[in-house]
Amino acid sequence: MRYMCQAMVALFNFLVCCSFMHAARSWPGVDLTFGFNEVPLNSSNLVIQKPYDLPESARYSFVYGVHKLWVYSTDKPHSVTSKTNPRTEIRITGYDYSSGVWQFEGHFFVPDCTSGVCIMQVFGAAPPHATTLMLRTYNGSLSYYRTPVLVPNIWGKWIKLNVIHDIDASNVKIYIDGVFVHEAMGRSGVSHYFKCGVYAQDDASYRMESRWKGIRVLKKCL
Repeated sequence: MRYMCQAMVALFNFLVCCSFMHAARSWPGVDLTFGFNEVPLNSSNLVIQKPYDLPESARYSFVYGVHKLWVYSTDKPHSVTSKTNPRTEIRITGYDYSSGVWQFEGHFFVPDCTSGVCIMQVFGAAPPHATTLMLRTYNGSLSYYRTPVLVPNIWGKWIKLNVIHDIDASNVKIYIDGVFVHEAMGRSGVSHYFKCGVYAQDDASYRMESRWKGIRVLKKCL
């Protein structure tokens, strides 16, 4: 009986520990940036990619700390030689990475009727892929690529996003408003960087827009 009681106590302690660990990674109050160092960002690190035949001001604005990016499905690509879909994106430069654990943090807002568009990506992967992560919105929901749906009803709300990319562990984790929502496998590749904005995908709406504020890039301490 004594050994049975000890086993039951051990099992209870194990279950409590597991519950605590799950809560620690899912509670909105947890600081996901703990153990990371923020890298300095200025305007030179935030390169705007927009339709090549238009001035930057025609598809991008920065007012009161908010980056507003929009594009139309009929727009040109971001360069004369590109065969990709229309986009207006912030390409974070100066911090391309090939090892370690990196994190993107930002708050985004997607207006009603923006659909069929990537709003954030981790660029870089082994062929045949070009990206390790794409977060897209379709009909008001946020998804990992096309599926699975991560969060419904995102239109018209400011939402906090954290994406943690662990090169060595070959995974990427997504948190919405501090809550863990999805983990995906990495896709290898020799170099990666973060992007956010609007990049037309399949079934794109005519006008696509996202707004961003509080953009941060962090690297895990050694």
